[in-house]
Amino acid sequence: MRIILLGPQGAGKGTQAIKLSQRLKIPHISTGDLLRQNVAKQTELGKQAKGYMNKGVLVPDELVAKMLMQRIDQSDTLDGFILDGYPRNLKQAETLEGMLKERNISINLVIDLDSSESIIIQRLTGRLVCKSCGMNFHIKNMPPKAPNICDSCKGELYQRDDDKEETVRKRLEVYRKETSSLISYYKATGKLHRLSADGDPDIVLQQIVALAKETK
Repeated sequence: MRIILLGPQGAGKGTQAIKLSQRLKIPHISTGDLLRQNVAKQTELGKQAKGYMNKGVLVPDELVAKMLMQRIDQSDTLDGFILDGYPRNLKQAETLEGMLKERNISINLVIDLDSSESIIIQRLTGRLVCKSCGMNFHIKNMPPKAPNICDSCKGELYQRDDDKEETVRKRLEVYRKETSSLISYYKATGKLHRLSADGDPDIVLQQIVALAKETK
């Protein structure tokens, strides 16, 4: 079972991907994690990516796609995988389809986690991140045991600049513009299913698992 999770930041893609990975026993592949891992391990692709990151520019799609396919070529993906954070636009979707076709595999299911703007703003503007270990908390949904102190390493918690309301609204606007053609692309394949991500995450997970079983 090969699944793509779509949705804006704050819709819960990462949370659902981790839980779904455990439930279906297939790996969760996040392009953000892949980038960090390649840079940390100083792989050839990681060194190239770091060069772009140091200049403050986006890592080219081609480089991210190479990292992704290296990961998909590993043996633990034989029974499937869950993609989180890729593709983000139509061009990336077409690139992904071409690379998978070369390997005689295809995407089985695309889940679009749809979330209302008010819920996303509430989730993201309340997020706190540890300066030391990067662990995430939420003022309302998952508060730390002590105010502004990480439960794990006792580091200081802070709010990222891109989690402020005005920035969140702009990011949502950009997301909608970038993904409108992507949504249409997967809709045309008959593989796209839109689910509301505003409610209880466990219920959303059950709905995704049910769709995965139906798709099999």
